[in-house]
This record gives sequence, structure tokens and C-alpha cells, in this order.
Amino acid sequence: MPLPPPAPPPFAPRLSRRRFLGVVGGGAAGFLATSSVAAPPAAPWPDLASLPERLPPPRIPSRQLRLDALGASANGTADALPALRKGLQELARAGGGRLIVPPGTWRLDGPIHLTSGINLHLDEGAVLRFTPNPPLYLPPVLTRFEGTELFNHSPCLYAYQAHHIAITGRGIIDGNGAKVCTEWRQQQRPDRDRLRAMGAEGVPVAQRVFGAGHFLRYGLIQFFGCSQVLLEDFTALNSPFWCIHTVACSQVRARRLRVEGDHLNNDCFDPESSSEVLIEDCFFRSGDDCIAIKSGRDQDGWRLGRPSEDILIRNCELHSTGAAAIAIGSEMSGGVRRVRVENCRIGRARQGFNCKGNLDRGGVVEQVRVRGLTAESVDEFIQLTLDYQGLRVGGHAPRFRDFEFRGLHCREAVTGFSALGVAGAEFADLRLEDVTVDRARQPTVIRHARSLRFDRVRINGTEMRPPPAG
Repeated sequence: MPLPPPAPPPFAPRLSRRRFLGVVGGGAAGFLATSSVAAPPAAPWPDLASLPERLPPPRIPSRQLRLDALGASANGTADALPALRKGLQELARAGGGRLIVPPGTWRLDGPIHLTSGINLHLDEGAVLRFTPNPPLYLPPVLTRFEGTELFNHSPCLYAYQAHHIAITGRGIIDGNGAKVCTEWRQQQRPDRDRLRAMGAEGVPVAQRVFGAGHFLRYGLIQFFGCSQVLLEDFTALNSPFWCIHTVACSQVRARRLRVEGDHLNNDCFDPESSSEVLIEDCFFRSGDDCIAIKSGRDQDGWRLGRPSEDILIRNCELHSTGAAAIAIGSEMSGGVRRVRVENCRIGRARQGFNCKGNLDRGGVVEQVRVRGLTAESVDEFIQLTLDYQGLRVGGHAPRFRDFEFRGLHCREAVTGFSALGVAGAEFADLRLEDVTVDRARQPTVIRHARSLRFDRVRINGTEMRPPPAG
């Protein structure tokens, strides 16, 4: 079966007619609908244990090219990007194939853009090191920043509407982004506030162009509108922003990855508005959330109306110095449903599991199952909150319902379990079964929750009961 034709990445201000109508059609008229458009009726709950069998490997042709055979040098000083792009273009013209990066340090003065049918394979000992010079990552491409669509600097490694695509091998992808991450974060507020206002006001996406002279950080690896994606065995380090970000993707398999980022906003893996995502056997260490499931921010999430759904996270090791091991939100306005977490191990984190939203977000989070989660030391073992970063305009209460936590164990926590609803936005149908916290300064904090059930929940050696209804 032939591969779909590769789609070129969208550079501002050019857009295909279909995509242009999509992003421009989401203008002011698109925001007349309320946040309820992001909450279609719940579909039947599938057995996500079968998800791996529903994710066939991407179809990559057998032809191969080696980067060193294309004239590039792995001395860490010469720019290997022209040769790498030449190889990718040659493979794309032939219908796809495997570009092999041999051992050595390969300097890249700009982004890599992948197309359909390509496997970028990093041999053990290979290091792709991106140059931290933001003008090299222009012209802008279509992306999302904290849940709002825009045109911004290209991520270091980017694919747009590509299918049957892979990054594999035991090499390293180094974003070299500490300087951009820290310095731009200090300067980003005017641009961030302007972008959020554009999203709230329904400004057409084609007019949301942030490039030279702006300070919205770009990520390390982003797949936008892609399908049949395989990420396997490599290490990702030092992102300028989020490390791995899938936007509006389907059938994504990530396994045996090692992702590390020391800074705030260095989320390791963020599936956003994505479906059929498997994350397994990975090691994540972050200064922020290790894994955060998202679906767009406020009006932009409602306009697009694409939830994250059918997500399985299993057998991962997670460490966070600044936020959650596993999170949902806070950009969850398009909805999140059918999520299963199983057999994951947490070392240190602020939260073990955190589902976060506020009264600006809207959206529905439902059908979440967390099983076999263990933690050594956390501030909050399980936290559900509807007042994340305080309430703002309000009026768009999200709904969190049908959560089940089973077979969980934490050695030490400040708070064992917290469900922090607000008036008019209660949690519904929360179930905890066989949950143990050995030591907790505060066992539970529960506000505005109904249909809460505890079975064999022990904190500080005491059997816990939910508060009386009402």
C-alpha cells in the first residue's frame, strides 16, 4: 500500500486552503458556542490493554542513507544540517526510508523537519546537538504554545501532517536549550498575554504570528497532525521548552525513551488533543510535569473541540523536582477521556497524580483509571483541583468525573489525597480502592466532591472514610 504523499510544514504566512479555512474559520463566530461543545456524550469504555495491538509499526521503506556518506562531519563544530536535510529530501522524493546518524556529535544550526515515511535513526553514540540561536528556527511554523495555536519559532525537530514516521535508536537529541529556556521565560509575559488574548478574542490563527523579536519558547520535538508515529530508545535532553509534544496526533507509540529536563516548563512528554497514545517503559526526569495530557486552552480548546483520548501509560519511572509525575491539564478545554495509568514508579515529585483545571477551562475529564502506581516521596500523592492557579473570569466550569484509583502505594506524602472542587464545579464518581499511604502529615483534603467511595484506603495506618455527602 503506497504511503500518503508527504505534506510540507506550514510556514507563516502561507497555509493550504483547507487549513486556512480551518484556522480562520475559528474566528469570532467560532466562539459563540459555549464550552459544552468540548463535552460530547461519553463513548463506551474500551479495554486499553489491547491498545498496543491496535498500533501497528509505521510503514517505512527499506532504503537507507547514512549521514556521514552525505558529506557531514561529526566533529561537533561543523554544521551537519545541510547534509542532513539533503538526505531527508532525497528519501522523501523516493517515497521514504531510513536516515542513519552514526556515532559522533553532529552540530545542527537550525531545525529538522520530517515528512511521511521517514525513520530518523540514531546509532548508539550519536548526538544531535542543536545550536541555541533562535533566529535559526525561523520562519515560523504552525504550533501550539500552552494550548493556544499560533505561528512561532520551529521546534528543533518538527513534523506537520506526516504519516508513518519514526525516531529510533540509542542516540541522543540535545536541544542545548538552557539559555533560551531561562532567559526567554523571563521575557515572555507580554507575548504570552497577547497570545492568550488572541485566543480568547477569536483572532484568526493566521494572524497570530510570533517570530523575530518575540519570546515564546519553542520545544525540542513536536509532531503536529501526524499519525502512525514511533518514538523508540533515544534520549532527549535540554529542551528550550516542552520536550516531546504531540498535537492532534493519532496512533503514537513511545517506548524505552529517556527524557530529562531540569527547568520549569521542561515537561517530558505532553500528548495534546491526541488519540491512541501508548507511553511505556520510559524514564522521565523533569523540572516540571513528567507527563501532562492536554487538549487546548479555553476558547482555543473549545473551537478545535478535539479531546485527548485512549491513552495508556505503563511501566514508566518518573521523577519531578517541580510538579507532577503524571498530570492531566491544566490546558484541558477540549476534554480528556479514557486514560489508563498502570505499574508506574515515582521517586520524588510534588504530585504523584494531578488533574488540574479552573473555572476558565470548561471541558470534561472522565474515564480515568490509575492502577499499580507507587511513590517514594511526594507533596500530594493524588491531587484533583478545580482552582489551579486561582480563578480568573470564570463561568466555564470543567467537569471531572469517573476516576478510579486502585492498588496504589506511597511511602511518604504531605497530603495523601486531595479533591479541591469549587462551588458549582464538583467532582463526581471518584473511587479509591486498596490505596495505602504509609506516612502523611495531612491524610485527606476534600471539598465539593460527590459520589466519593473509599474501599480499603489506609493512611498513617488508619482506615479512611470519605466525608458525609453534602
